[in-house]
Amino acid sequence: MRIGIIGTGNIGGTLTRRLAALGHDVAIANSRGPQSLEALAGETGATAAEPATAAQDADLVIVAVPLEAVPDLPAGALAGRLVVDTGNYYPGRDGAIAPIEAGAASSRWVADQLRGAEVVKAFNTIQWSHLLEGGRPAGEPERIAIPVAGDEAAARQRVLELVDALGFDAVDAGPLDESWRQEPGTPVYGANLGAAATRDALAAASR
Repeated sequence: MRIGIIGTGNIGGTLTRRLAALGHDVAIANSRGPQSLEALAGETGATAAEPATAAQDADLVIVAVPLEAVPDLPAGALAGRLVVDTGNYYPGRDGAIAPIEAGAASSRWVADQLRGAEVVKAFNTIQWSHLLEGGRPAGEPERIAIPVAGDEAAARQRVLELVDALGFDAVDAGPLDESWRQEPGTPVYGANLGAAATRDALAAASR
């Protein structure tokens, strides 16, 4: 699969390493330019690019940037793409975002900024170090679950399959507007639960 990754911090860099190791064709980008990515590209075999180029012809684009940076993403290049939003809303970092403060799921706000993209929420509940080293074969009792939320069943399924390939139990968390159930402060966030416990935690979440 051709995968674009925009944002190469802890989560974006970890996913670059993991997905390249699985044999995917990975292009990476950040706000500082391709020259700043030479070390990561050399380590992983990923291609360093500008954000719009990383998204070009990608089967899937992972966005791993602070929410405050989402309006600066190349929305035109992301239109028509499956976009995985890994972010979380932190008002102290991102500033107050009125729709989210009013109750909208943060990924719904992301989708509104990236009109034309099919946004799916995933990888926001797990620490980068666990994402790097915590993958386990299917069926192992210690396998961590990762919830995946999105409006289109086919888009969710593609991301669910990617989560499983990375060594985690993929839990269908329903439509994008329900992704608030996996945001910071909810029972599933950072908890490293198994699949059954993750489903229970999502159901138990309250605003």
